[in-house]
Formats: sequence, C-alpha cells, structure tokens
Amino acid sequence: MVGWRRMGPDVTGLGGFRRSAVIDLGSNSVRLVVFDGISRNPAPIFNEKVVLRLGRGLNATGRLNEEAVPLAMEVMARFNAIARGMEASPFEVLATAAVRDASNGPEFVAGLKSRLPGVPIRILSGEEEADYSATGVLCGIPDANGLVADIGGGSLELIRLENGRKLNACTLPLGVIRLNDRADGDLARARALVDEDLARVGWLDDVHDQDLYLVGGAFRALARMQIARTAYPLNIVHLYRLAPDTGREMADWIIGAGKRSLERLPGVPRKRLEDAPYAATVLRRLMRRTRSTGLVFCVDGLREGWYMRNVAASVADNDPQDAVAREMCSMLGRSMTLPDRLAEWTTPLFPDEGQVATRLRGVACWLSDVGAHDHPEYRAEQTYLRILRMQGVGFTHQARAFLSLTLAVRYGADLSVAYLQPSRQLLDQVQFGRAVALGQALRLAYTVSGGTEALLDGTRLECEDQILSLHFAPGRDVVQGESVRRRLERLGSALDMTVRIRDH
Repeated sequence: MVGWRRMGPDVTGLGGFRRSAVIDLGSNSVRLVVFDGISRNPAPIFNEKVVLRLGRGLNATGRLNEEAVPLAMEVMARFNAIARGMEASPFEVLATAAVRDASNGPEFVAGLKSRLPGVPIRILSGEEEADYSATGVLCGIPDANGLVADIGGGSLELIRLENGRKLNACTLPLGVIRLNDRADGDLARARALVDEDLARVGWLDDVHDQDLYLVGGAFRALARMQIARTAYPLNIVHLYRLAPDTGREMADWIIGAGKRSLERLPGVPRKRLEDAPYAATVLRRLMRRTRSTGLVFCVDGLREGWYMRNVAASVADNDPQDAVAREMCSMLGRSMTLPDRLAEWTTPLFPDEGQVATRLRGVACWLSDVGAHDHPEYRAEQTYLRILRMQGVGFTHQARAFLSLTLAVRYGADLSVAYLQPSRQLLDQVQFGRAVALGQALRLAYTVSGGTEALLDGTRLECEDQILSLHFAPGRDVVQGESVRRRLERLGSALDMTVRIRDH
C-alpha cells in the first residue's frame, strides 16, 4: 500500500446518481445513514441519530426497554420516509445485540415490518456484526494490523486483523448499557466483569504489542473528551492516535473525573456522559489484557462495512487516499494528466525520502489544483482548511497537516498566518520543512507551465552540490520571467540551496 504510483483510469467508482441507506438499530441508539454514489470513500449525505436505549434493563428483564419500543417505532417510520424520499436503494435495517438477545425481539421486529413494508430487517449475529465492523475499519485503514474493538450499548465486538485480513472474532456482553446493568452501577464491579470476560478469549494472547483500533460511539466520546481537555489542534476523531501511556491516563481520568467535570468539556456529547466511565473501564482493561502499542480511533465501523460489502464492493480494492485525491482533482482541478508529471518533476528534490513520503508527495500533486476556482484572496486559506478537515478518508492527522500546509504554500500562504497553527503543532521540524519545500516546488511548477503538461515537459529540476538548477529545453525559455526566478529562489531558500536557471 506504500509508494507513489500512477493511478488507473477509475479509482473512485463514481458513476452516476445512486443512493443507498442503512439503519443501525442498536442497544443505545438508532441511526440512519444515507450514502451518495458508489465511492471508495463512503460519502454520507444524511446522518441522524436518536438515543433510545432499547437495551436498558435487558440484563435484568430479558426484554427490550418497554418505554423505548414505541419511540423506536416512531423514529423508524420517520427514517423510512426519509430513505424512501431520497430514493435510496439498497436500503436495509441492521439490528444488533439488544434485538438479538431480547425475548421480545421477534415481536418488536414483526412490528417494524408492518411499519416498514418491503424493507429488509436483518438481526445480525455477533459474528456478522464483527465482520461488518472489521470491513468498516479496513475501509479507511486497508493495511490495519492489530485488534479492533467495536463497543455498542449491548455488546463489544473484538476482531483480530493481520495485513488487512480477519483472523479471529468474538462478541462479549460488554456494551456500555449492559455493563452498567450487569454491574448495578458499580464501576469496581464493572472492572471485574470486564476482566472475567476478556480472560475467556484465549486468542487475545496472540495480539499483544499491536495497535488497538477503537470503534463505536462510546469510544468516540472518549476521544472527543481527550481532544477537548488537551486543546488538541484538530477536532477530528477519525485516526486520532494516542500513545499507550496517554491512553491509560485518559481512561483513568475519565473513570475518576465525575459527571460534573466531564460536563465542563466543550463539544462533548451530553448523552454519552453516563456511558463514558464504562467505556473507559472497558478500554483500560483491554489495554492491560493486550499491552497495546497505541490507540487508533476510527469512525468507520458497521455502517461503512455494510456500505463496502453491499454497495461499493467493486471499488473496495482501490486505495482510499488515491481515490479521494483523484476524485477531488476531477471535481475541482483543471487537469487529470498533470499530477503524475508533477510527481516526476519534483522527485529530484527529495532523494532521501521513504516510500510513505513518496506516496504522500504523489497525493499532494493530485490535490495541487483543488483551489483553482476559489477566490484568490482566500485561496490559500480555503485550500488549507479543505484538505485539513476533509471527511472520512484514511489520512493520519500528520498527513492532513502535511498536505494542507503543502497546498497552502503552493497558493502563496505566508508561514506566519494563524490558520497554519495545526500544522505547526502536528508536524516536526523536518516534516514541516518538507511540506514547505514541496509547496514551493508546486508553486514554481504552475508558474512555469500555467498548469499545462506540455509546457512543464520542457523543463526539469536538478540538485547537485547544494545547487538547485531549473533546466529549460531549447525553445522553452520563453516562459522564463521574473516570477519564475522569484519562485525558484524561494524554493532554493526552503531547501537551503543556491539556484541557477540553465538553457539547453
């Protein structure tokens, strides 16, 4: 999956109007997601959740929460109307642990079928739930290695992944609502229950010293709390990463903080405050059981797994980063042939880069013209924020910071402006310098070529003995000018080299 490469003729799979929808009917909440098109990166255009807590009391009564059932019927009827109105097909309902385990689950499903005629309603087994969750994680992180932990209201799914393949899976009664019920609201008792359940999963011994991928609303709430309390510069949960010591400290703080302390954090979902200590308890004991090397929060889970299996299977093998770069270039840029040439043109500037850096440079080249239609006074800032905050793709936060800084510089951003602060905080000095240099190189390339491959083909860059040379083929020197020399000098400054222009 590493190393820049030329992209094929279609990596996005976008091919005309089509919408699909799934209702995730869980123990804690019910959510409708409507996806647009057939794309390697799922594009939700409607996403609404209602907290019902259908699974509350299930451990004691064996039945769905009687107060929540009529509310669920109303919500499901509304979601059905929305999905039908948006002409979504396929459209399915996926019911998970609460409906699966409740004695009145079949009765509840029968009621749903009468209100949602023609809509498939599937009660997922624990294994099916785990399969969808694993597929969702692999949607955004195709080469994931380690343990996926998907926490819901009723159950916790654990899936062992190795090189993008599922090796083991199980489901445990450790969802936040069920764990609270089983422990009678006692966190010490909850901790003991988690340890007992995890001890019965023998294959967890084989996932020691690997990453832990955290999926599910309760885990996402923990990430939001940590982002808020540490003033982290990027308010994006997807691929938010914590070192083991930081993860343990976070979990311990949330367990002991109390509801009032958690309420004071900005941007934290209030309906998750009751669940947070139980999610943190599960996380803390899971980290102890597996000795994880790092925590990776992932927003792609069951619903995205359903989408990739049932809607976008034809493009599932494509790379998500390549796909989004090509898609954005197609929608916002001016040329689909120039990016590959830009990647080749900038190669001499970075002789010591590794495969991951080479690949990221290729992505930057594909994104290098996405601000073409923005207002020139705001082009650098708009492009920076667009790339930094783009939804759902498999870019780490450091990759977002690198790409957004590169493109801001490509559009002439002053490095002192305030909006570049996330990149200053997320990148080390070497990464920051490389992003600036690549941005200056792309700015020079567009100045020389006007954004056309034909004009760029008559030029090349060379680095030798701390001298950066811009070569022009015979007849190409007509594009030389003050702006070209000025931008070449800025590139040379970024690389700490003297510059020359050479004609041949």
